[in-house]
Amino acid sequence: MEITLEAVEKVMEQTGVDYKVAKDALTKTDGNVDEAIKLICPDTVDIGEEVKSLVDKLKKKVKEGNVDRIQIRKDNQIVLSVPVNVGIVGGVLGLATAPWALIAGSVAAFGLGCKLEVVRKDGTTDEIV
Repeated sequence: MEITLEAVEKVMEQTGVDYKVAKDALTKTDGNVDEAIKLICPDTVDIGEEVKSLVDKLKKKVKEGNVDRIQIRKDNQIVLSVPVNVGIVGGVLGLATAPWALIAGSVAAFGLGCKLEVVRKDGTTDEIV
């Protein structure tokens, strides 16, 4: 079992622990980085599929029409608000996928404690679950 400095640094980066804790976890898992991370953070969940599902549902709502903006809320505060006409349809940077990536990245960064909402032109909101 060889534990490399790169493996220790990766565990430290992913979990925020110090060198000793990362190395001990790698020792207990025979150098397996993924298992060491799970050992340190057992409640870690891969949210990639859940975020992708949320974005797919969001795209469907936008295609239905009458959507003015998309918002991400965390603890009843708006952390991101993207106008549909500028952000989604027009493509702020000329890249049609850029706003979707921004929304998905924001949901992932702020965690699944966020609420993804569409705001309709009449001011009503629908939560995407």
